[in-house]
Amino acid sequence: MEFNGINFDTYFKHYPDEKGYFGKYGGSYVSPELQKAMEEITEAYFTICKSSKFISELRTIRRDFQGRPTPISYLERLSGKLGNVQLYVKREDLNHSGAHKLNHCMGEALLAKYMGKTKVIAETGAGQHGVALATAAAYFGLECDIYMGAVDIKKQAPNVARMKILGARVIEVTDGLQTLKEAVDAAFDAYIKEYDHAIYCIGSVLGPHPFPMMVRDFQSVVGIEAREQFLSMTGELPDAVVACVGGGSNSMGIFAGFLNDPVELYGVEPLGRGPALGDHAASLKYGEEGIMHGFNSIMLKDENGDPAPVYSVASGLDYPSSGPEHAFLHDLGRVKYDVINDDETIDAFFELSRLEGIIPAIESAHAVAYGIKLAKTMGKGSVLINLSGRGDKDMDFIIEKYGIR
Repeated sequence: MEFNGINFDTYFKHYPDEKGYFGKYGGSYVSPELQKAMEEITEAYFTICKSSKFISELRTIRRDFQGRPTPISYLERLSGKLGNVQLYVKREDLNHSGAHKLNHCMGEALLAKYMGKTKVIAETGAGQHGVALATAAAYFGLECDIYMGAVDIKKQAPNVARMKILGARVIEVTDGLQTLKEAVDAAFDAYIKEYDHAIYCIGSVLGPHPFPMMVRDFQSVVGIEAREQFLSMTGELPDAVVACVGGGSNSMGIFAGFLNDPVELYGVEPLGRGPALGDHAASLKYGEEGIMHGFNSIMLKDENGDPAPVYSVASGLDYPSSGPEHAFLHDLGRVKYDVINDDETIDAFFELSRLEGIIPAIESAHAVAYGIKLAKTMGKGSVLINLSGRGDKDMDFIIEKYGIR
């Protein structure tokens, strides 16, 4: 399929290019010292990802440890309530550790093992990436340091406990807004001092090359599975695929399976409390081109051109930029990016829980809310929603802030 001059038959062979660019977005904007580490990782990845031994071990891990493939569930009661549009969810909440994050964490940790590294370092917001990497580190016998903002540590206490039980060292970040951006800053600072024996396992399709590409490649298993499963279940492709977008790993994972198909793709950003700067984290809708954390993308900026303060009820989405491939697909128009606010998200959280017996992560509830909203406008057809994680981590916070509806 060709779209706005891009041939999606060969898309993954050409994007990113050899320097890590998706059009004008991406690249590697780091110090010369850190660039050496990025080049080491790039060389190792391009060597290992073609190795039958690496691929075979990763497939075995996915099947025997992660429990893949995860299923697609038909939301019969919710669909019936909405009318003639049929809603389905890809159940990444059933992936071991409770979210899609383990898909790339096991790949990154396996890469670290093949490179002879003894430690993995990461940031986390909602805690799911931290839990997933702590799980991978325990599986491979690696040390694990997780940097997490103080605000998110308070919101995500269950995941903090899980990381510690798994043997990770959780390092509280108290700078700035004490959320995801600051956690990334702290993790990068630590990695600069330890890259000779450690690898920084970025938690999304963010950061300097090769991480946006690597994380997308590892997460593409979601889209590959979903496409095959949906065809098997229904005999056709969905009319639309919906996923939430913070950094954008779960969405790039499921979109990867459908980019070359006549399927509408929707990325859902957090509008939070509203469109005023500081009240949301919808970088693709309200941002502009800018560089942060070693990559060029679309980001929210303050009056000085620095990364703006952001907010979302979902700790995993409160980041002032988005992955460079999302910025590219946004400009290209292949993916439509829209927003959902906190109230719509919480309504969808309870709606899915009550009607289908599935408690979604708050991040995933953004996609559920948009899927419901989209279905009401379609009249007929089908929508596949990526349920990127389960809501166990969010229940205490939801009850404290919103009560039981």
